[in-house]
Amino acid sequence: MQLPDAESMLHALVEQMRPNMTADTALVGIHTGGVWLAERLHKALGLTQPLGCIDVSFYRDDYGSKGLHPQPQRSGIPFDVDGTPIVIVDDVLYTGRTTRAALNELFDYGRPSRVDLAVLVDRGGRELPIAARYCAHTLAEPLAADQSLQLERNPSGKLELGLINA
Repeated sequence: MQLPDAESMLHALVEQMRPNMTADTALVGIHTGGVWLAERLHKALGLTQPLGCIDVSFYRDDYGSKGLHPQPQRSGIPFDVDGTPIVIVDDVLYTGRTTRAALNELFDYGRPSRVDLAVLVDRGGRELPIAARYCAHTLAEPLAADQSLQLERNPSGKLELGLINA
C-alpha cells in the first residue's frame, strides 16, 4: 500500500483548520504522534494559547485488560479549559476509543466551549460514533486488523508515516 506523504498531509490539515481558528483556540495533542502533529500545527497556525498534551493511558476502556502503556507520558494543559474552544489532535483515527479517552481526560480539566478533532489520517474501522472535523487523508481501503499506521519524527523534525504489521 502506498502511503501518503505526512508533510504534505500536514500542510493540507493547516489549510483546512486555518479559517476556523480564533485567538482563543487551543490545541491539545495526544501522546505521542498527536503531540508532534500539534506542535507543528500550533506553529503553522500562529496560535497564541499554549499547547496542551495528554496521555490517555489511564482513561482507556481497555486499561484493565491491556494494562498500563510501557512508557506513559505526562499530561499538561497550561491554559484554562473552561469556555475555551479546543481542537484535540491525533495522528491516526481508528476505532475512536483513543478520542473517547482524550475527551474524558479533557473534561477532568474543565468544560470547553467546543471540542473538535483533527487527525492526519482516518483509517476507518470506527467502533464509536466519533468523526474528525479536520482530516488530511482518509484511506480508500481499510487496513487489516493486524496492521497499523505509525507516525514517526526524524531527528530534523520531519514527520513520516509508516505501516506496521503486527
